[in-house]
Amino acid sequence: MNRERRDRLRDAAIDVLAQAGSRGLTHRAVDAAADVPLGTTKNYFPTRDALLRAGTERIVELYGAIPRTTPADRQGLTTLLRTLLEHAQGAGRVRVLALLELQREATRTPWLATPLDAFAAADFAYFEHAQRSAGLPVTPQRAAAVTMTLHASLPHLVAESPATRTAAGLDDLDSFVTGLLDTVYGAA
Repeated sequence: MNRERRDRLRDAAIDVLAQAGSRGLTHRAVDAAADVPLGTTKNYFPTRDALLRAGTERIVELYGAIPRTTPADRQGLTTLLRTLLEHAQGAGRVRVLALLELQREATRTPWLATPLDAFAAADFAYFEHAQRSAGLPVTPQRAAAVTMTLHASLPHLVAESPATRTAAGLDDLDSFVTGLLDTVYGAA
């Protein structure tokens, strides 16, 4: 099969998930989003499960392609976390919306939890490593608290709700990240 077209369809599936939710993810919707003839998506991904799997695999690939830096100190970690949150509300917004939709769909489609669980476990491991590299007194609980807080902030960042962002402190990402690290690890 044509790899370029396959990736184009998987990218279109991510766009559809972000715009229409998991219920809107149909072969026709992906065909339209990819601007390909009707039936093309079904030729590549014959079932809805195959289409869900393709979108999930593509999101994991795209996140894996993001350069993962290792901060040398607490300031480097603060910069890294702020940059990742800025990316989630900016250039990465579509992927975050699609990922959130896939997580919701996994509550109804049990097999989908497996690849999403592996993805999240790798994310937790990365953030624990980043905190350790920054010289913080890491415990699994502290690392998980930071990572869970970052994950929990994502829906609020992509919802574009100014009042909620302000209430959560997400209107100033530097202060948000600094406050998070101060709360979990003590003030610098």
